[in-house]
Amino acid sequence: MTWASIDLNADLGEGFGRWTLTDDEELLSVVTSANVACGFHAGDAVTMRRVCELAAARGVRIGAQVSYRDLAGFGRRSMDVPADELAAEIAYQIGALDVFARAAGSRVSYVKPHGALYNRVVRDEVQAAAVVEGVLLAGGGLLDGGRLPVLGLPGSRLHEAAGKAGLPAVTEAFGDRAYTADGSLLPRGQEGAVVTDPAEVVERSVSMARFGVVTAHCGRSVAVRARSLCLHGDTPGAVGLARRVRAELEATGVRVEAFV
Repeated sequence: MTWASIDLNADLGEGFGRWTLTDDEELLSVVTSANVACGFHAGDAVTMRRVCELAAARGVRIGAQVSYRDLAGFGRRSMDVPADELAAEIAYQIGALDVFARAAGSRVSYVKPHGALYNRVVRDEVQAAAVVEGVLLAGGGLLDGGRLPVLGLPGSRLHEAAGKAGLPAVTEAFGDRAYTADGSLLPRGQEGAVVTDPAEVVERSVSMARFGVVTAHCGRSVAVRARSLCLHGDTPGAVGLARRVRAELEATGVRVEAFV
């Protein structure tokens, strides 16, 4: 399935203290949705507040990018967290970000897992259910009685759990990540997992947005149904790349607009 429009999202606020990784201000002039780090894999109170203010001023939707508690590993290390503990930590992160979103005149509009948690809930039913429980716990006072949309891979356990709980499930694709033949992401530890050639990223992004297909790492065409397209903010030259992707999408007739 393809869409007449597509959302562009990026991971933002990925700094801590004096350390910064993403060019938040420039990326917020390009994307339509901002996945803001909530302090567990990156981000702190000052950073969250600043990014929310910038996003609100530009009309960019604010999403809570929730993670395992793993600052040292940037949230990319697999962890076995008890379900009740994970649910509480998801709710905690969403609530913390929403304070700053509301202060800026906006609100948390959706939730997206990060890193190891994102990949884990593609197949892990228990962890996926815990994430959804956390979204429901935090969402009661945020938007439509807890119906915060959940952003993730098509066909994931996360989306399955979200659907059972009555949460909107929003499909996502990645212009700068390699895919396997089954439509999942090639693990970052494998060669070629991150697509670095700008022309290739642009071509893949347009193909997924317009035709719903991408060439997998093995060379096969894979169906990718995406309502939102992610471009990683920590990629070298991320701002220029995001601008190229958006310009090409619009040049080929795809409207770039937020999904919420």
